[in-house]
Amino acid sequence: QVQLVESGGGWVQPGGSLRLSCAASGSIFSILDMRWYRQAPGKQRELVADISNSGTETYLDSVKGRFTISRTVSKDTAYLQMNSVIPEDTAVYQCNAITDYDHYWGQGTQVTVSS
Repeated sequence: QVQLVESGGGWVQPGGSLRLSCAASGSIFSILDMRWYRQAPGKQRELVADISNSGTETYLDSVKGRFTISRTVSKDTAYLQMNSVIPEDTAVYQCNAITDYDHYWGQGTQVTVSS
């Protein structure tokens, strides 16, 4: 079992920055990929960024060059650095951890981009 707790969400003006954190506990040694998803009101959930066990990063096209995913070597924390945010980035952001046998989810953190 893996437990995930996100933090760092809030309100930010367009062009600003925000860093989300995802603290993992439990069987963190079993975690392979860690991901950030988001879901805006009335829209489907979408995969924003993924970091593999080997450190390979992949991104949603609309956030490339603006967002950076990272994780600690111990795998107990993942981050999403959000720069140059735009109103379209407004959503609930959720952390996701993948093991060989299951996916685990955090509760989500709201990010609102507005002036």
